[in-house]
Amino acid sequence: ARSYPRIRVEEDRIWVRDGNVYTSAGVSAGMDLALALIEEDLGAELALQLARAIVMYLRRPGDQSQYSAPLRLQAAQTPSIRDLVAWAAENPAGDLSVPALAKRIGKSPRQLTRVFQRELGVAPAEAVEQLRLEAARRALQQSDKGLEAIAAEAGFGSAEVLRRAFLRALHVTPSAYRARFAAQELAS
Repeated sequence: ARSYPRIRVEEDRIWVRDGNVYTSAGVSAGMDLALALIEEDLGAELALQLARAIVMYLRRPGDQSQYSAPLRLQAAQTPSIRDLVAWAAENPAGDLSVPALAKRIGKSPRQLTRVFQRELGVAPAEAVEQLRLEAARRALQQSDKGLEAIAAEAGFGSAEVLRRAFLRALHVTPSAYRARFAAQELAS
């Protein structure tokens, strides 16, 4: 940082474009960056064909987080918040409303929200959705259960609510996500 004081690191991005300089977070992120450049120069259709050939999504957006939600959410300084996050991750279908979570650790909903924002940078409801998405992702990768069952077990209530959450956070449907991992298993 001292050698390059004008450089701003965006550590939670999988790839970054700054003028004519491109950087990525790693190998898979480099593939995402390559697909973005191909799409920009040669069109979305070719980028999609290449993504299918290498068994990837069309392209993850550069601002997609490279860190998993449970790992990021375990970074709380307050032990009761760390324990609460761990409990919520183990019980995604439970009552994870802000009032219920606050009551569980003896805080008011307002206090809980302030602590989550200060220590984790997200509201409790956003953290819960991230944990539920992670539970659904694991189930999609590791089981052949139907989307309704996975949605219920992960706390989403319905396959449609799960689908909307996947599209919002991961830019892909649960079915497409599952297909990607099935294709990877066949390829290996």
